[in-house]
Amino acid sequence: MDTLASEFLFEMAIEVGAPAVIGPNAYGERRVVPIRGGRFTGPRLSGRILPIGEDALVVGAGGRTLLDVRIVLETADGASIYVRYHGLRTGPEAVMRRLAAGEAVAPDEYYFRTALIFETGDPRYAWLNDLLAVGIGQRPPSGPVYRVFAIS
Repeated sequence: MDTLASEFLFEMAIEVGAPAVIGPNAYGERRVVPIRGGRFTGPRLSGRILPIGEDALVVGAGGRTLLDVRIVLETADGASIYVRYHGLRTGPEAVMRRLAAGEAVAPDEYYFRTALIFETGDPRYAWLNDLLAVGIGQRPPSGPVYRVFAIS
């Protein structure tokens, strides 16, 4: 119980819309970003991200961002998979300002990680219901990109 093993599941690129700025709260500024679609590709599953869902962000001091995301994956063979994940994007304040301005920033300049949970009734992908995955993210100007790994 002192080690974690991982298996690469897929890479996903998410297309997002313009954020609705809800405004400040006790933790920072709440923003809700609509999911417009995207793609995911991996050795065991691939397909598209449906234009359903949202990323409910809280952006705090210095650009530290907490993510609360809901998306729906549709595999190439027709299965629907509901995904929810929480995450953290943080780094030096100057780097976070560059990200906020829409600049391309190398992913090794900031920390961006997520924890994913899957739900599906499709028996071909039922194995996803019983695992926790971790995403290593980056935020290019086109939208978030994650490499997702099952943790065992």
